[in-house]
Amino acid sequence: MKKIFALIVTLATPMTANALNIFVCEPEWSALIMEIAGDEHEITIATSAFQDPHSLQARPSLIAAVRDADLLVCTGADLEIGWLPLLLRRSGNPSIQPGNPGYFLAANYVRRLEIPKLIDRSQGDVHPQGNPHIHLHPRNISRVADALAERLSEINPGSSAKYAAALEYFQHRWDESVNLWSERAAPLGGMRLASHHRSFSYLADWLELDIVATLESKPGIPPSGAQLATLLEQLSPNPPAGVIRTPYENEKPSQWLSERLNIPEIQLPFTIGGTDKAVDLFTLYDETIRMLEEYAN
Repeated sequence: MKKIFALIVTLATPMTANALNIFVCEPEWSALIMEIAGDEHEITIATSAFQDPHSLQARPSLIAAVRDADLLVCTGADLEIGWLPLLLRRSGNPSIQPGNPGYFLAANYVRRLEIPKLIDRSQGDVHPQGNPHIHLHPRNISRVADALAERLSEINPGSSAKYAAALEYFQHRWDESVNLWSERAAPLGGMRLASHHRSFSYLADWLELDIVATLESKPGIPPSGAQLATLLEQLSPNPPAGVIRTPYENEKPSQWLSERLNIPEIQLPFTIGGTDKAVDLFTLYDETIRMLEEYAN
């Protein structure tokens, strides 16, 4: 697997009187801000589609970006627990600390899946607040969009009318697209898949995909050879349609299993930039459904 280092991507335009500095943890939330606020603000994105959002070094450049931020937008639900608290402490920026308007966590506004009844760290990278990969259910995007527009208006009331109009336009287009995607993807219901990590639980919930196996027996801990051999034995009588993973996950376990089961190993885009065609939220969903259609039986 190629070693990927954290990227800081800044989407900058000439600053206006109402412009904000916004620090965003994941590309999907930058794309949503662009839908609501256009190019009015300067946005710094901490990760890319090829960077594991669970793990990031609190580099000086990241600390500087958080220090200058008027608004911080991250997923939450402990997705960034390994690095975001350190950034917040070192930034010395009171505006974006928890409890203040400049601190926004998308997962607080959706119904989270896979909330564990018992927290036991011996079971791997278990998220006490549930599965944090919320952005691959379109209704979650709608809910976060409403909350994000409200927060932007609270921080920057001079642009509230603009945000409201852009939100209405986005939600109209999004609702139309969700209806089309749902109709188009209906034949995918029941599609059996194996997954490297529980990265696609919300996508599976929406499309009624059947994730029959997860290569990581413990979340965040690479599968051992013995664990993969056990999975191979379990899945051989009735192999799934494919093995799916994100662009940042190690491809070797998925390739090992796919070769022995004679099924495709499918790298879905997962977020903005995961493929050349996934350039915004709409094309992210288009591309994800297209790739699943390609491998459906």
